[in-house]
Amino acid sequence: MAYNVAQKLIRSHLVSGKMAPGNEIGLKIDQTLTQDATGTMVMLELEAMDLDYAKTEASAQYVDHNIIQEDSKNPDDHLFLQSAAKRFGLYFSRPGNGVSHPVHMQRLAKPGKTLLGSDSHTCANGCMGMLAIGAGGIDVAMAIAGEPFYVKMPKIWGVRLTGELPEWVSAKDVILEMLRRHDVKGGVGKIIEYYGPGLTHLSAMDRHVIANMGAELGATGTVFPSDQEVRRFLKSQGRAEDWVELVADDGAEYDLDENIDLSEIEPLIAKPSSPGNVVPVRETAGEPIYQSYIGSSANPGYRDFAIAAEIVKERKIASGVSFDINPTSRQLLMDLVRESHVAHLLAAGARLHQAGCNGCIGMGQAPATGRNSLRTSPRNFPGRSGTKEDSVFLCSPETAAASALTGKITDPRTLHMHYPKIKEPDQPANEDQLLDKPLSLEDARTIELVKGPNIASIPEMDAIPDELEIPILLKMGDNISTDEILAGGARVLPYRSNLPEISKFTFEIIDPTYYKRAMETRKSNGHAIVGGQNYGQGSSREHAALAPRYLGLRVAVAKSFARIHWQNLINFGVLPLTFQEEDDYDRLAQGDSIRFTGLRNQIREGKEVKAAANGKMLQMTHALSERQIGILLKGGLINWVKEHRRERAVRQ
Repeated sequence: MAYNVAQKLIRSHLVSGKMAPGNEIGLKIDQTLTQDATGTMVMLELEAMDLDYAKTEASAQYVDHNIIQEDSKNPDDHLFLQSAAKRFGLYFSRPGNGVSHPVHMQRLAKPGKTLLGSDSHTCANGCMGMLAIGAGGIDVAMAIAGEPFYVKMPKIWGVRLTGELPEWVSAKDVILEMLRRHDVKGGVGKIIEYYGPGLTHLSAMDRHVIANMGAELGATGTVFPSDQEVRRFLKSQGRAEDWVELVADDGAEYDLDENIDLSEIEPLIAKPSSPGNVVPVRETAGEPIYQSYIGSSANPGYRDFAIAAEIVKERKIASGVSFDINPTSRQLLMDLVRESHVAHLLAAGARLHQAGCNGCIGMGQAPATGRNSLRTSPRNFPGRSGTKEDSVFLCSPETAAASALTGKITDPRTLHMHYPKIKEPDQPANEDQLLDKPLSLEDARTIELVKGPNIASIPEMDAIPDELEIPILLKMGDNISTDEILAGGARVLPYRSNLPEISKFTFEIIDPTYYKRAMETRKSNGHAIVGGQNYGQGSSREHAALAPRYLGLRVAVAKSFARIHWQNLINFGVLPLTFQEEDDYDRLAQGDSIRFTGLRNQIREGKEVKAAANGKMLQMTHALSERQIGILLKGGLINWVKEHRRERAVRQ
């Protein structure tokens, strides 16, 4: 049988289940990735599991999101993460070393391996011929402890690339074209695999750009082959020995097929406030801008910054424009300095920031109220920038740099200049001073965890009851993101290791009264929420499930769920249900009560769940596997793990 790349990766790591779309499968995980906004909870979960040492081939803890140290909370958590990395046998990437995804690609990614990360953009490392998947933190903690990762077998969506990108068009425009065609739900339940002769013209970092924003399509992952370009990239990083070839067999087939002629793509832009709201740049040209921002894991490569530097070289940015440069790794910054690109950017009027996620997650560089911000970042959900009434457009570095020069959204093809040709360094800096290697098991056992005053243990969660009558505290529309459920940014994320404090920000973008009303339901049976299509899209942050659960959320009913958030709800004992009839969504209103009878038996005995509301019976369904049913009925994954450990101890 002929296999495509995604099938080969799954087949070689399959530990349970059948490779039929929709079936739950268990996968062996070779590598893990955690970052500081999610990793603090992961480390607390490892402590709760009594883990002695990581069971993976390589696990890395990055500090890239919360690097602004306006008080002691962030540096205290950095010390905690460093001590936890030492204690559990992880790599530790210090503040200033860069964004997790490109740094992992440079230093640790290996073709043919699996990578699970507590960040939705972990899929970026699919550019290396890896099966790279974002997940909730507790799923990553389980993988570090040597447990399989469970996911529903996706369909494999083959995208054949032909042709070559025209001048002034780059990899960002390729993934924006996919979003233009399919919007933010188009990839749900699928792995996207790119192949074809067009790959010849895409560098490894170009592929990273495309793979990264597969998360914005809702895809389980994005896969590229490990070919001669991946070999070249690894050689340039001093890691030639890590390369193995991994390409699709002749005659390999896909569940879905698509073609993109790269030569037909033009500069594209995602208008506020969704990555799927994509139009040609020429249709928005002329709108004034306040900010032009280059960086983030969605455009992390040398050429993404170098081409901007060449565009603005010996020119000045427009008056009143904030031209923000956010380097994505220490290695990249050293290379840009060495080749004088940083000097060209600064001379043009750019503002240089430290290597990290920064403005992408709302940690600085927030735009002025109501002013347009152009960004090469992956998301423009409402308020994600750090400004509540933001107006964020997503675009390529070429469009961002051209617009910085003119002070308005500009199709870069209209600049009166030759398209710069960028050559990546043959020998990048490859400097690992801020990447600490894991300690030996013997040395790791001597380490004590360093816990600052902001760190609070995860409270125990009770199991869902059999009889439940609860109010619907919120009713929402389609495409509610985890940024809207629990915001990021400098105001919120410093409380990532303190659940009682971070829960105070829950749903504040949608309804500032939610926290107070939810706290009241904690004194009784809790509450429910109702959502539309694609509820929980975006970031993998498990706080978006954990904080509402802490505040009393027991049941979430939606037209459909985003994959990672759906799993996160289950992991913390919240029952996710989908409407069987479209009209039932319209029958429910905020403030209604919903009553479940014999709920635990309903969950066990079938996929249908009935409940009474407004004098009528609602028909809903759950998509839980037998394993997930066990987790939910125990009150979440932590309770389930403790129970299994007790049972194992009795048997021994």
